[in-house]
Amino acid sequence: MPVAVSDTGPLRYLVLIEAVDVLPRLFSRVLIPEVVAVELSRPATPLPVRQWLATSPAWLERHSVTPSAGEFPPRLGAGERAAIGLAQATRASVLLLDDRAAIAEARARGLEVTGTLGVLVRAAQLGLIDLRSAFARLKATNFRYRPQLLDALLARHEQEQ
Repeated sequence: MPVAVSDTGPLRYLVLIEAVDVLPRLFSRVLIPEVVAVELSRPATPLPVRQWLATSPAWLERHSVTPSAGEFPPRLGAGERAAIGLAQATRASVLLLDDRAAIAEARARGLEVTGTLGVLVRAAQLGLIDLRSAFARLKATNFRYRPQLLDALLARHEQEQ
């Protein structure tokens, strides 16, 4: 099974919508830079996310990585820079990111990228979750998305079923 590297966003939202358990069914391991673990454990982070991280599963691996800030556009956050750097260093199969600028940077570096929505669609294709229900739970969070994108993904998925 492929190995993934994740930034903060996908883990945060998958935990919040109670769908994080699809990750070990899609990937053998999920690697996170230590800075992402720090971001997920901040006091402002929702309690369910902090609790999940405190008892993190065996398939989640923390890695120390400190890419040079000069190697990345300044608009990228520390977690995004570290996740991209870790994905490059480990030659991970896929990088989990939601930020558009970070996605563009990762793709420019030749990395395969998907985000929270991509993980949910893959899980639904394998029958691991109900996509309509997962999207409804995601809409109840502060996840930023274009409504027409969710509608299009759901329509495509339902046509394929």
